[in-house]
Amino acid sequence: MASKSFSEEDFSCPVCYEIFKDPLLLFCSHSVCKVCLQKFWESKGSRECPVCRRTSSKGELPVNLALKNLCESFSVETIQRSSEGSEVLCSQHDEKLKLFCLEDQQLVCLVCRDSAKHRNHRFQPVDEAAEEFKENLKMKLKPLQETLKIFKDVKLTWNQTAEKIQIQTQHTERRIKEEFQKLHQFLRDEEAARIAALREEEEQKSQMMKEKMEKMSREISSLSDTIRAIEKEMEAEDVSFLQNYRTTITRTQCRLEHPERLSGALIHVEKHLENLKFTVWEKMLEIIHYTPVTLNPITAHPQLVLSEDLTSVRFSYEIQKLPDNPERFDNIWSVLGSEGFNSGTHCWDVDVVGNTFWRLGVMAESVERKGTDYSRSGIWYMGYYDGKYYAGSTPKPAALFSVNKKVQKIRVTLDWDGGKLTFSDAVNNTHLHTLTHTFTERVFPYFNTGCKLSPLRILPVKVRVSVEMR
Repeated sequence: MASKSFSEEDFSCPVCYEIFKDPLLLFCSHSVCKVCLQKFWESKGSRECPVCRRTSSKGELPVNLALKNLCESFSVETIQRSSEGSEVLCSQHDEKLKLFCLEDQQLVCLVCRDSAKHRNHRFQPVDEAAEEFKENLKMKLKPLQETLKIFKDVKLTWNQTAEKIQIQTQHTERRIKEEFQKLHQFLRDEEAARIAALREEEEQKSQMMKEKMEKMSREISSLSDTIRAIEKEMEAEDVSFLQNYRTTITRTQCRLEHPERLSGALIHVEKHLENLKFTVWEKMLEIIHYTPVTLNPITAHPQLVLSEDLTSVRFSYEIQKLPDNPERFDNIWSVLGSEGFNSGTHCWDVDVVGNTFWRLGVMAESVERKGTDYSRSGIWYMGYYDGKYYAGSTPKPAALFSVNKKVQKIRVTLDWDGGKLTFSDAVNNTHLHTLTHTFTERVFPYFNTGCKLSPLRILPVKVRVSVEMR
């Protein structure tokens, strides 16, 4: 198609004045967009042509395929011509747009500049105006680019967090299965032991009954033989009977012990079933350890390695790849307990044997966990470094204090209501230091270590079973 011989008007709908879309051919030979024709008919209430007003008979109208194809080709060529960078001309004067009006913020040609519309306006050459506006746009674009980078970084962090969630789930599921496997094995072993004890009692008592029954069988057999012999003598002739009477009568004097009543012969069912669940649970305490404080892994600095049971922490030079979640310390080697306290008295023991750099205490929930600002307030602690013991609360400097002998186990006692945090030697129950403060918010057990050689280990406490009469 020679597109230069056609204008946009040649392909425009008489109703919407846009390029035809799905043109329908009327019986009067005029064409109208399908949608435009439907709307026109609905508004008029009759099926007349929008151009000549002739009425079309009822029935479906055909699509003007030739016109439709021409319109599509014209639209494609128009887009191609525009994309080839053809020079834009002034719509009023058909001149090149060489200037930019600063007052009206629009492109103008030289004729527009001299017109009354732009009298006393300031102008800039197109290239200068474009350069200036590009610089301005660049400045406006910079915050958007920075925001985009932040969003991308956050998305990357979230992706890492999503991956970590999967890893945590798999690891935790494995640990749960391992712990339940130990419990299952304990129950299986206990079941086997109890059944074995039952079988052993059964065997002992069955053997006893067997021996008694064999003895009884022998006595029955002997007594039966005696009875038969006496009965036989009684059937003999009188002379023979009387001749043997004295011998026969002695046989009747046979005295057998009367069968004893068997006491304790039955299985002691009560011994095997009495409070079965309770006694098994009580014995289970031998393999169960209760730790009053466990560590919260989502708070641990990336250079701290926690044990699988979350009861010990050690320092490592290797930095783990962990999500930088808000709860995590990122610049001080610390980790918090999993449960916070805002009332009552709480106590936990920590094994510090071999550890040359540690801090123990409590930290307020509101304390910032990011950065290296050691002036932050809300940490109450006792520590050990370079052979010296010290205690204090941030942001105040710590105070040194002396102990008689090196401490191996530290007992931390928090009296939240009384406002006291006490440290003592858990081995001999010797008081070491007490910090006082009026607590107003939830606090968490606080652990800090920079020693790779030996971990800080929270010690389990003995669990006791007590029975109450109701």
